[in-house]
Amino acid sequence: MVRRSACSSYRHRPTPGVEPYPLDILGAQTEGMIGYLIEQELGNVLPEDAPIATLLTMTEVDPDDPAFADPSKFVGPVYDEATARTAAAEHGWVVKPDGPYWRRVVASPRPVRIFEIRPIDLLLRAGCVVVCAGGGGIPTMFGREPADANVLGGVEAVIDKDLASAVLARELAADAFVMATDVAAVEADWGMPSARQIAAATPEWLAAQSFAAGSMGPKVAAAVEFVTATGGRAMIGSLADIGAMLTGDAGTQIRADLAEPVSYR
Repeated sequence: MVRRSACSSYRHRPTPGVEPYPLDILGAQTEGMIGYLIEQELGNVLPEDAPIATLLTMTEVDPDDPAFADPSKFVGPVYDEATARTAAAEHGWVVKPDGPYWRRVVASPRPVRIFEIRPIDLLLRAGCVVVCAGGGGIPTMFGREPADANVLGGVEAVIDKDLASAVLARELAADAFVMATDVAAVEADWGMPSARQIAAATPEWLAAQSFAAGSMGPKVAAAVEFVTATGGRAMIGSLADIGAMLTGDAGTQIRADLAEPVSYR
């Protein structure tokens, strides 16, 4: 299975005489490429007549999202400070230190809605397996000025894939929202001797906890948003345990109707 992040394929090193593509175009290219590979893998394990489709997915963001005022998502290669500042001046980038190096940063605004939700729903109702919203979707927004209020265009941004998936699940009225990752469950006190796997928790309890922004934080936030908005179930756990997660026997179960706010295993 392909596990590359969409932004890992973005190329920001200028090629002499060639204008670089904007991030929305690059995101669309990557979404199509990874969707093609996922279709291949699914086609090798599903029945031969199972319909599978990859749909390029545009995700709307708010032009007034505060993320645009403070870009925070690192993209592209690393530079020394002098090279980064030169590239920033030449291309209009924002650059920030990333450990000992410097990198370009772009906004990571919150997803508002999925534009292709109706064709996705139609395909699902027809029994199709749909691959969509890869990498958080293609960031798009309507113009800020009144004259452009109905004009949709791409934007230089990267949308969090977990939050976009929560919007997708909510708009599809999904019964369950599963986030498959490379760990068995969410852990309390992660990285400490007192670490424990969280078997189940209410969204209110999880929302009051602290999780790393670069790893489990977005998944927990997405789960909390989905369960709070819909009353459905959300699960976070290992890709190998998806079946057991759906039966409530693996991963971290996030539900609003639990008798206790949290339980551990």
